[in-house]
Order: sequence, then C-alpha cells, then structure tokens
Amino acid sequence: MSIQMRRLGLNGADIFPVGIGAMSFTNFYGQTNKEASFALLRMAMDKGVNHLDTADIYGMGQSESVIGAFIADQGAPARQFFRIATKAGIDRAVDRVGAEKGSGYNNDPAYLRASLLASLDRLGVEQVDLFYVHRRQSDIPIEEVTGALAELVKEGLTASIGFSEIAPTSLRRAEAVHPIAAVQSEYSLQTRGAELGLVSATRDIGAAMVAFSPVGRGLLTDHPHSPERIVEMPFLAINPRFMGDNLARNITATEPFRQLAKDLGVATSTLAVAWLLSRDDHVIPIPGTRSVDHFGELIAAAGMTLSDDILARIDQILPAGWCHGDRYAESQWKAVERFC
Repeated sequence: MSIQMRRLGLNGADIFPVGIGAMSFTNFYGQTNKEASFALLRMAMDKGVNHLDTADIYGMGQSESVIGAFIADQGAPARQFFRIATKAGIDRAVDRVGAEKGSGYNNDPAYLRASLLASLDRLGVEQVDLFYVHRRQSDIPIEEVTGALAELVKEGLTASIGFSEIAPTSLRRAEAVHPIAAVQSEYSLQTRGAELGLVSATRDIGAAMVAFSPVGRGLLTDHPHSPERIVEMPFLAINPRFMGDNLARNITATEPFRQLAKDLGVATSTLAVAWLLSRDDHVIPIPGTRSVDHFGELIAAAGMTLSDDILARIDQILPAGWCHGDRYAESQWKAVERFC
C-alpha cells in the first residue's frame, strides 16, 4: 500500500510518517558502532524513511558525526534525501543554581548559534531542516529565545525552528514571535501527558508533534529490558518506571498488549507506533534502534491501519494512567516544562 507522507511543520518538508531518533547512533542504550549505524541509514534510504532527529548532546556530537560521515560516504543522494533536525541548549560546561554538575542549560543566542554552526560542521551540511531548543533556560523569556532562533532562519542556517519538552502555553508565546515547525515531547501509550494540551496546541498552529520514545523505552516491545540489562543503562537504572517492583508491574501490565500484537500478526513495537500514528496526522514518532530488524518492525507501522475495534481494545488493555512510576526521576525532570 502507498504511504501517506506527513509534514515537518505547516510549510515544512514532506517526510515519512516514522522518523529515526538518532540517539541510537551513540552508546546511550547499549554499545553500537559506525557500521551498524550505516546499515540502518542505508535501510532508511531503501525504505523511504527520510527524517533524522539528532542533537549535539547525543554522544557529545557522536550522533551528528555518524550522520555526517554517512552523508559524506554516500554523497549528494543522501544529502538530498534526508531531512535533518538537530537540537542544542544542554550545556555540559555550565553549572547553574540547582543543577547537577555538568547538566546546565544555555539558551543564550550566541551559544545557540555557535552550537548550530558546530552541528552543521559535524553533519557536513550548510543548513538543517529543523533546529530545536533542546531544553529551556528558565531565566530567559521564550520570546527572546524564539527571536534568536528566527535570526538563524534568516541566516539560512536552518529552514525552521522548534522546541523540545515545552508547555502548550510556552508554545503559543513562541508562535506569536515566529512560526514554530515542531515540538518534540515524549509521547506513547505509556506516556500520554502530551494529550492534555500539547497535541492539540501543535495541531492548532500547524506544528508537527514529534514523539520520542514511542515504544516506551523498550516496555512496548516483544522483549522488554530485563533488570540485569537495565543496570547497564545509567538513564533507565534511575528511572522510576524501570526500578524494582515498578518494572515487574509494568512488564505484567503490558503482556496483554504483546498478546494482542501477536494475535494481529505484528510485532509489539509495530502496534505501539501504529497507535501513535492513529492519534493525528501531525504526530511523527521517532523511535531509535541499533537493529535493522527492529527498524523494519518500527517503520512497518506506517503501512498499518487500526480499526475502531482494535483501538478500543488497546484502550481497554492500556488505558491512560496504566503505567507504574513517574516518567522521570527528579534529576531527569530538570528543564522539562511540567504543565499537567
């Protein structure tokens, strides 16, 4: 069947409905290498998956460098094919009041511009399609930050701008200064806070709702992470949903969902991403993976249509609020705007 493309903002590029969360090109969730990342990028080109979503902080530039190396290796066809988004605003060199050492946030215009220039250099391109502020620096009004981002558009360094993990109210303030092409936020069957205002706000202004962690950091897959595996993953090791009894409860809670996927003849991750795609045509999931086999399961969701009966069944199995534990530890909430 033909795939209906989605759009990266009101006047943005047409993109495959499922993008690639390029944190997987680093060792964040486990060891990987350039060869594995190249294999996934080649498969993306073969399958028409043209949206890459990265950040300067992913592997301290490693993700962007891998993408840049692939583009250099493949030449013009790869550069013309991919629609690249990157982010900046997390400054490991900054220590702010109340922040842990090395976890500061910097939305200063000069810093954002320098960060984008460094990203362009690693990527080997003259312009990205989308440049987000990764995390807000609370003592700089969002109107000022948006104005600085608008200057980067005028310079031709980015085609459009966006924000990550902001509140609907902040989005509307930013939109009043300059069109916002996308907002990135965690959104999945496991994390549905975005439905309390952010999904509708992005729809109202014509922005893409870019959903990261669409398979619940592995919980909404055929093989959720074991406690032994999680110990080796620093981010998940302190995340409440993956600690102690919460992990066991969450794996048990998702078993019926895995069974439903099996009954439908698809992978659990395929069904999870298909559910997200069904929410609205401006929602763009960006799963990350180091496996070409798993990548195939994830992008298969773009060709799957869920009936009303299946959607109702999913809502019975995993109703809003089913997940045990907060989505972040307190240290992980820093600079994320809570609005619910």
